[in-house]
Amino acid sequence: MSALTPIRSALISVFHKDGLAPILHALQKDGVSLYSTGGTQTFIEAQGLSCTAIEEVTGFPSILDGRVKTLHPNVFGGILWRRSNIEDQKTVAERNIPSFDMVIVDLYPFEDTVASGASEAEIIEKIDIGGISLIRAGAKNFNDVWMVSSRGEYQEVLDILHTQGAQTSLAQRKAFAGRSFQVSNHYDSAIATWFAGELKPFPNLAGPRKSLRYGENPHQSAWFIGNLDELFIQHNGKELSYNNLLDIDAAMLFCAEGKEAPTVAIIKHNNACGMASANSLSQAWDRALQTDPVSAFGGVIACNETVDEDSALKMNDLFFEVIIAPRYSVAALEILKSKKNRIILESQPSEWPQYMVRSTLNGVLLQARDIHRDNESDLTIATKRSPSAQEVDDLLFASAVCKHSKSNTIVLAKDRRLISSGVGQTSRVDALKQAIQKAESFGISLEGAVMASDAFFPFPDCVEIAYEAGIRAVIQPGGSIKDQLSTEYCDSKDMTMVMTGIRHFKH
Repeated sequence: MSALTPIRSALISVFHKDGLAPILHALQKDGVSLYSTGGTQTFIEAQGLSCTAIEEVTGFPSILDGRVKTLHPNVFGGILWRRSNIEDQKTVAERNIPSFDMVIVDLYPFEDTVASGASEAEIIEKIDIGGISLIRAGAKNFNDVWMVSSRGEYQEVLDILHTQGAQTSLAQRKAFAGRSFQVSNHYDSAIATWFAGELKPFPNLAGPRKSLRYGENPHQSAWFIGNLDELFIQHNGKELSYNNLLDIDAAMLFCAEGKEAPTVAIIKHNNACGMASANSLSQAWDRALQTDPVSAFGGVIACNETVDEDSALKMNDLFFEVIIAPRYSVAALEILKSKKNRIILESQPSEWPQYMVRSTLNGVLLQARDIHRDNESDLTIATKRSPSAQEVDDLLFASAVCKHSKSNTIVLAKDRRLISSGVGQTSRVDALKQAIQKAESFGISLEGAVMASDAFFPFPDCVEIAYEAGIRAVIQPGGSIKDQLSTEYCDSKDMTMVMTGIRHFKH
């Protein structure tokens, strides 16, 4: 542990007193001088401990029914002065400003007061001014000050005091400071929400908040937090809906996998019902639409290159909700604008967030985004027959589509085109059967197609079914204790199978 800095004085201003007494006794036992305000001072003295009233520091009484107690240069100077700064040392010495090496604050219970149904006047009085200022000051000067801003930290404070005595490391103070700013952010967000007079779930999520018409269904309220203007220029159409935004996100992720060639992805309910790469965007559109022209109706289209007039003329024959592309020719834009409600978005250069957020149970799940794209170096050939160069290309394309599809999923592809997929199924066999049935319903042959799975095959049934359908090459993560059963079947039928070692579940 780095060098420890002693605590000689502590300023304490808390609303709730529960859990505080053991900390106070531990501090005074180690010779720490205690300073406090009003009710907190009374509580400290009731513990049989000595305490200096903050009025003795400020030379000024608490005024305006307690609205102003700690807001004074002698208090904030005592927190904010930099111990290693010579000019700061001179200033506090000349003005007889005491040092506060530790600050403990428990803010007025604003959210509890709102939830209690209190009057506006009562709610206003529970907006903490001095406390929030103390937190920001103490946290800012974490180099010299230990800022404790929440009762939830009291046990950790006690553990430190019992282990180290009244002294802390810089790393400890910095950790407490970071949490202090989280406390102040949450507190201010709750106040802003109340003043806005609207429901605002997760008020501490940063960014501009936009109310949407509704959520997935008309009876659900919804918001978007973020700045869409940084991502798109909207050339036409109605306001983006909750479902539009989900499908746009999915469409852009799918389409981004076609980096090497003009690519079109057609999305419905967050899954691809068409995706293809080709020598031109017009060709990619033709090939993508052939996969499932029925599901494409009312979908969302993403393109990775400029939409030209030829592509726009073809696209205009289909009813779709949204199109996203990096650019549009003048003629293409005029063609696509012929439907007044069609949303036309021009994407701007941007980066995806590194982490994904999802509310679950009574909390929130955070996870790193799945940014791994399977490539040739990931492939382990598990069968006697090695895949051809064309098969490798198609296998990697199929795996990229698979990564963004809902689990359990099976993707069938050929010549950099999604042939069909089975998505969101409770068994991998059902996903495969769904994919085969869909291809057959549109008269698409699976001879020479490849198969990708988002997770391993626990039994050889999937490769058996795939072989009967005409598939001769398979990509999967591997990792089942029964991998050998699948590879042995493939060997018996001269199929090739590669394993990546990377699972791509998506729920």
